[in-house]
Amino acid sequence: MGGAGSGRHIQGFSRATVESYLALDVRRLHRDGRLRPRQSATSSWRWVGSGKPAGSIAHHAIGHGGRAKALVLVYEVTRRGNSESVKQGVWLDWTPCNYGGSRPWFLCPRCNRRVAVLYGGARFYCRHCHGLAYTSTRESSSDRGIRKARKIHERLGGTGDLRFFPPKPKGMHWRTYWQLRDEAHAAYTGALRGLLERLGPVVERLERGTRR
Repeated sequence: MGGAGSGRHIQGFSRATVESYLALDVRRLHRDGRLRPRQSATSSWRWVGSGKPAGSIAHHAIGHGGRAKALVLVYEVTRRGNSESVKQGVWLDWTPCNYGGSRPWFLCPRCNRRVAVLYGGARFYCRHCHGLAYTSTRESSSDRGIRKARKIHERLGGTGDLRFFPPKPKGMHWRTYWQLRDEAHAAYTGALRGLLERLGPVVERLERGTRR
């Protein structure tokens, strides 16, 4: 995420999967303190994919007291070479937690379903309204391991290049950093092990063929 007014450009996607759309997560916004209404305060959220900027969006929290009742999203959509400026309102709902406090939810602007994540195409709607599936249901275990490792890598500010692990982000506890590093390493090595197991029979057949 960047400063106010930065970027606000969203690329169009054609694949109907969750992972191919830009995801706006209300839990992360809440964790980062971006759901507190303040006059003339605009926050920005940025996405990074494969080491390159994938899009960004500005959002303004509306409400009274310490928590927002709605967000106003401001972004651009590029389709067929033309840019369209979009301003979209999204209502929020808050539910009590078992051990105190409350948890925010988006109310999908199309179906009013309570969801934690909205996905951005031309408009931000829930997964069901966009008709999105999870790529993980079509992946092998090796693909899932590599995707998990890259996700952790990008969360830590990396580019997704798994040859180089990023340094600890400022403000993150060392314990959290080492835990994430261990998870990424385990996911990546497990993916490589699975890939070698899948390639084993293929290599054997090729070797038998060259000996004939």
